[in-house]
Amino acid sequence: MSNTQIDYLELSTSANYELVAEKYRPIFDKIAEGTLQRETEIILPFEPIQWLKKVGFGAVRIPVKYGGDGLSLPQLFQLLTELAKADSNVIQALRGHFAFVEDRLIAHRDHNQQVWFNRFVAGDLVGNAWTEVGSVKIGDVLTRVTRGAQGQLEVNGSKYYSTGSIFADWIDLYAYDDVNQRPVIAAVNRHDRGVSVLDDWDGFGQKTTGSGTLTLNKVPVEESHLIAFEDRFKYQTAYYQQFHLATLTGIAQSAVESFSHEVRERKRIFSHGNADLARHDSQVLQVIGQASAQAYASEAITQKVAASLQQAYLSHFESTEVLEHQANVAAELESAQGQVVVSKLVLDLTSNLFNALSASASSRAKQLDRFWRNARTVSSHNPIIYKEKAIGDWEVNGADLPFVWQIGASPVADTTNHVSTKSA
Repeated sequence: MSNTQIDYLELSTSANYELVAEKYRPIFDKIAEGTLQRETEIILPFEPIQWLKKVGFGAVRIPVKYGGDGLSLPQLFQLLTELAKADSNVIQALRGHFAFVEDRLIAHRDHNQQVWFNRFVAGDLVGNAWTEVGSVKIGDVLTRVTRGAQGQLEVNGSKYYSTGSIFADWIDLYAYDDVNQRPVIAAVNRHDRGVSVLDDWDGFGQKTTGSGTLTLNKVPVEESHLIAFEDRFKYQTAYYQQFHLATLTGIAQSAVESFSHEVRERKRIFSHGNADLARHDSQVLQVIGQASAQAYASEAITQKVAASLQQAYLSHFESTEVLEHQANVAAELESAQGQVVVSKLVLDLTSNLFNALSASASSRAKQLDRFWRNARTVSSHNPIIYKEKAIGDWEVNGADLPFVWQIGASPVADTTNHVSTKSA
């Protein structure tokens, strides 16, 4: 393929959405049936993810020419929203997979990716491992690719937030390549004996995403599986955030459905209420109606952002570098704007829905708090305050948005004296 001669059979532009979705909806329904038990007992979704692997869910973005479903990005995130409604943990466990798939779709313009496409169609899934463990200073990368004693390439290190890796066949690993002096993505075989994944994520929400500690001890990596980080697809930050928007939208839809069911079945009323049954109480219905509208707005925003991502994807094949950059900027801006609004919408509705019920809604058996807990956890991944600042800086000063950023220990954290300025 070239930038001037595009074979659209090589691209993922659209499909018959209902036809594709109908293939996966029975699996989504089956996943939803066990969500409450997994949430209550903190059971990792190994079985649900295997169901998805068997039906080729990880290849929905792969072009039809290579055996996938060829979904556009708006269609992908519509389908992922349906999955998030079934179980918000399962979709997050697949976040790293679909990001790696997107990167291979972009790379396909210049280097044939059929080997990877075949793996995805066969059911292979990819996990995620970028964040260093412990008090690593911001900017440092301790996970390293080196030459082993026999001259082979190998990788050593530890990562946290290794979301989905415990379920995966490959790991999208951020490391520093000491051999070639560059940051890279190393595609590591998850099944290698030097790879260890712990389920030690202790968050109060999204408890079963498999986001724990990953350790690599002399894990071999092929030269062809080292990808220069500078070649990573340029709308990746927007893409990762879009995954959270789809997750939040699915949480919102599931919360509205669950609380509506509770109201519909509720037999107890208050003496100072407005009707003989809760489902006829105008104020209770107002609570549900408000939440439904917020969920609708969340889905609309999620789809709008997905459309900008699709334009960024297509611009890589159709446009000049200048126009491609503009498309990437637009996607980054819209994803940031979407994050600010959708996060607040979903956090608000998952909290206010409790006004439609009473103290019985706090029962652990019902796990209705999971919607807020999961939404709060998802919304905390990329601090909203920094996104709001970045958007404002772009609007007022035309400043570039942060396409790539890191988290780590402050270089002055150990030398700063923490002196309280509060008066007695």
